[in-house]
Amino acid sequence: MRLMRELRPAGLAAAPLTGAILTLAAGVMLVVSAATPSVPNRFLLLAERAPVILIELSHFLSSVLGLVLIFLAFGLRARLDAAWIATMVVLALCVPLTLLKGIIWEETAWLAALLVLLAPFRDAFTRQARLSRMEITPGWLVSAAALVLGAGLLGLWSFQNADYGHRSWISVMVEDDAARAIRAWVGAALGLLAFGIWRLFASAATPRVVTPHDQDFQQVRAILASAQAAEPASNLALLGDKRFLFSQSGESFLMFGVRGRSWIALGAPVGRRDERLELLWRFREMADAHAARPGVYALGADDLPEAVELGFSLQKIGESAVVPLETFSVEGRKRGNLRRAWRKAGEEGATFEVLSPADVPAVLDELQQISDEWLDHHAGGEKRFTMGAFTPAYVSEFPIALVRQDGKSVAFATLWTTSGRTAFSMDLMRYSDAAPKNIMDYLFVELIAWGKAQGYQAFEFGMAPLAGLEDRPFAPIMSRVGRLLYERGEEIYNFQGVRRYKDKYDPLWQPRYLAAPHKWAIPLLLADVGLLSSGGMAALAKRPRKADPRPEAGSGEGAEA
Repeated sequence: MRLMRELRPAGLAAAPLTGAILTLAAGVMLVVSAATPSVPNRFLLLAERAPVILIELSHFLSSVLGLVLIFLAFGLRARLDAAWIATMVVLALCVPLTLLKGIIWEETAWLAALLVLLAPFRDAFTRQARLSRMEITPGWLVSAAALVLGAGLLGLWSFQNADYGHRSWISVMVEDDAARAIRAWVGAALGLLAFGIWRLFASAATPRVVTPHDQDFQQVRAILASAQAAEPASNLALLGDKRFLFSQSGESFLMFGVRGRSWIALGAPVGRRDERLELLWRFREMADAHAARPGVYALGADDLPEAVELGFSLQKIGESAVVPLETFSVEGRKRGNLRRAWRKAGEEGATFEVLSPADVPAVLDELQQISDEWLDHHAGGEKRFTMGAFTPAYVSEFPIALVRQDGKSVAFATLWTTSGRTAFSMDLMRYSDAAPKNIMDYLFVELIAWGKAQGYQAFEFGMAPLAGLEDRPFAPIMSRVGRLLYERGEEIYNFQGVRRYKDKYDPLWQPRYLAAPHKWAIPLLLADVGLLSSGGMAALAKRPRKADPRPEAGSGEGAEA
């Protein structure tokens, strides 16, 4: 018993895939068996003791239930608890049917053994979801159709080449057996056709982009306002360019973007922690059902167990800077340059305030002017997906940190907050040509002080792309290429400059990952993330209209810089 207890965790881990394979084999066995001839002497023995209608019905039902087992194998692989329950019921029905259709005790023994084998592993099927939510992929349907067709051809060949002797009663039995097999095969084929048509219409369509005018947008706002699990970047859900999957309770969502065959979720699901894994499973299944390539971008270290549970491969893509507010201070010798820049801006007339969302519409015209001047100096124009864009609807969703100099607005930042006040960050940080070159340091120091006063635990500076990747002989090839790009690609992006700028705030660097079903899909997904964020190749190639007059001003985007 002690050995059984020690082996149980390994058994629970292996049960979904093993059970799926064995159930698939059982389903194939039943479909093929129903389409091929019965053993004559066993059939005659049964015919003497059971009504013909019962034999005919058992033969037909075993074929249809075999097809059901083939589809339930897909649910077992996905760890659906409803699939386990349905499989146990179907196996229990099939055990007597295999005896009643022709005393095929070998099949009976196999099905009974499978029933006993699966029974103790209920705990391995942890996903609380209905069978109607199980997404059957096109490949699975094609495979099932090929199986049914193959069983029919095998049955046709078997009856054409069967040698049952010359006695007339045997010939009659064989003819009846052939008709019985044809009925069973047609039943399975019609069942597959009906199921395929049902999935065609019942399979969820690609969710559409949710805009601020949609009812679902109100649900997104409500979830963000009370989310148990959320990061500051979860507020990108309000940008108006995302698609959403909602949990059954309506208290969680997963946001994603679509480019070509790539379906890319942005971060972990937002809302209740106990619903995160189910939403990720649904996302992967829906992508599979649409023959898409799923990926999850910018996962944190705490999110990796769910990605591993889905069977995803992982690739580190950079590090995110987090400053604990309790220990941060501008005092001390180490922060001398930062302190002097902050004080100088204040002495030159800079003032700082945070506007509530209700007060933002009154200053939108000023903010628009600042944003337009900032965009003139930066390539690519407005971003999206992983970064916010200046649109009145989006900017008005958040508190705004506003800097004025001599009474004139010269810089602003949109603030991403969280309901639990675990952390806050900024998205857009933009400044006008009139702003001093040290405006970023002034704004960061003031924001950190504001966050501490509001009770936030940390301030997130955003991600430094490709930071922290290792170039070692046994490191993944993607990490080695990323490290090379980080060291030699300053003309493409200021990778090292971003890291150095944030380092002066002594942040904690936390790794960020991209998860994908296969390693080879990671470069494709990364390319599509870049194109989604930039707005396509045309926007990516767009150059700034004029040079920034302040060489030390930096990039100004809070989320990715």
